[in-house]
Amino acid sequence: MVGSFNVATAAGVVLATAATDAVYVMFTSAVATRRRISAASWSSVWYLLSSYAVINYTENWIYVCFAAGGSWIGAFFSLTFLRSLPSRSPAGAPPE
Repeated sequence: MVGSFNVATAAGVVLATAATDAVYVMFTSAVATRRRISAASWSSVWYLLSSYAVINYTENWIYVCFAAGGSWIGAFFSLTFLRSLPSRSPAGAPPE
């Protein structure tokens, strides 16, 4: 059943999933470079943000579309940000 649609909720879901994907990219980067504290911290933030989105869009399936859009936005902009940072090789990787 489709409940009532709320623009503010849709915007919140887009922002939450964009932030969730951005945090996921940062988590993955921390894991790849074997930074334990950073990876653990990003993981906990990732969980908190994803919980907000899931709680909000499970009441109405249309919010899943907004979650997908926010996910795309978060991944795109976080990778854009990471590309602008100097590259760090994972521990034990041969020098370039």
